[in-house]
Amino acid sequence: MSRKKLKVIISCMTFSIMFFILAMGCESQSNESNIPNNEKSEENHITVLVEAGSPAYTVAKNTAEEFKKNTGYEVKIETAPYIDVFDKLRSAVASGSGAYDVATIDILWFPNLVKGLLPIDDIVTDEVKNDLLPKTLEGGKYNEKFYGLPAWTDCKILFYRKDLFEDPKEKETFKKMYGYDLNPPKNWKEYRDIAKFFTRDANNDGKIDIYGTSVFGENNGDSVCSWLDHSLQAGAKPVVVNEKGEILINKEPYVEALQFLSDILNKDKSAPPESLEMSSAETAEMFWNGKLAMMLAWGHFYVPSNDPQKSNVAGKIGTAPMIAGDAGVGSIPGPWYQIIPSSSKNQDIAKRYLMFLYEKNSLYMDNFGVAARKSVFEEYSKKAGYEHLRSISDSLSGAQSQNRPAIAEWTRIESEALAPAIQQVLIGNKSPKEALNGAAEQVKAMLQQ
Repeated sequence: MSRKKLKVIISCMTFSIMFFILAMGCESQSNESNIPNNEKSEENHITVLVEAGSPAYTVAKNTAEEFKKNTGYEVKIETAPYIDVFDKLRSAVASGSGAYDVATIDILWFPNLVKGLLPIDDIVTDEVKNDLLPKTLEGGKYNEKFYGLPAWTDCKILFYRKDLFEDPKEKETFKKMYGYDLNPPKNWKEYRDIAKFFTRDANNDGKIDIYGTSVFGENNGDSVCSWLDHSLQAGAKPVVVNEKGEILINKEPYVEALQFLSDILNKDKSAPPESLEMSSAETAEMFWNGKLAMMLAWGHFYVPSNDPQKSNVAGKIGTAPMIAGDAGVGSIPGPWYQIIPSSSKNQDIAKRYLMFLYEKNSLYMDNFGVAARKSVFEEYSKKAGYEHLRSISDSLSGAQSQNRPAIAEWTRIESEALAPAIQQVLIGNKSPKEALNGAAEQVKAMLQQ
């Protein structure tokens, strides 16, 4: 498969994860007890906005007939590319047009949309709250009200080559070199040691054939999220900005995290030199082609990693929780949510639709390898092919795992301040402290505009 084609496929998987978690009818009578059943519009349909080609589209399409049978409401599905979903929804919310009854959104979009969303506290019962994975529900809560029902969540975890880690000769050599047993790394030191150990010219042709790991250095939000993972591990809390509006990115945990990444790339040389052009898609491609011994990647990559049609190392992959720094395990969650615009003319039936698919949350696991409900994770973690789920849930439960800041300027902050600062350090043009001092001034100016 070509690099370009694979990147498109993986990008769709990475950024288009929009699931509608909803439940109704005989399967969810207890959850619907607080939802009126007296709303009937003239046309008896709801309009659902999802990203084209996403698992959210697949699930919405495959369940539409059942929802219509149970309620009499047709589900009209409108699709758009990732960023166009946000633009369409923002326009509809601003105009109050009522164009959409339900949409699935990235957690990052809430600050720009929440004023036009309908609170859904009446369907977020204690039963629902108790069955959602850590850090998910709070991402859709603003001013003590719930505006989003989690559809799925994910975070970065450790992927490693079991065939390498379990090789007796590799284990013996590693212990002689480093003085401890070769196992999946649990902390920064072990991660660097193992990455250096597996970086090698395997056929003695003067070229590195396999690198220990990768560094996300491409100018995008994926690289920023990766750096923030390690900032959490070094003690960052809260993330980027505190309640007083003080910018934190040039404080010690953030500096340490960027130095950690720079050392892996430039000092240890255990990550590919083309790391400045790499993030999730490129890292997965190298891992699948047997060019990496480890990668820190979003958990949903586990399923395609074990697909022989995509991966040359299928069946040889293990996972473990995200590595820990001095402050413990920390990983940035990546949840998506179902929301209802307050301009919807079918609010009651929209809530029923949310709960209809909430009861069908396992469909997202079937399609994508992740979900939002604890019960679904627990059920599927017992099945072959879903060994990664425990690593995700353990990472999300880490003491330092936190959501990104809920600020409207976040996308601009990522693209104009943080990603360029990371690149400047990885290139070697600036020290972490120097680059982050400059980025902090940029972020401050953006927040004051």
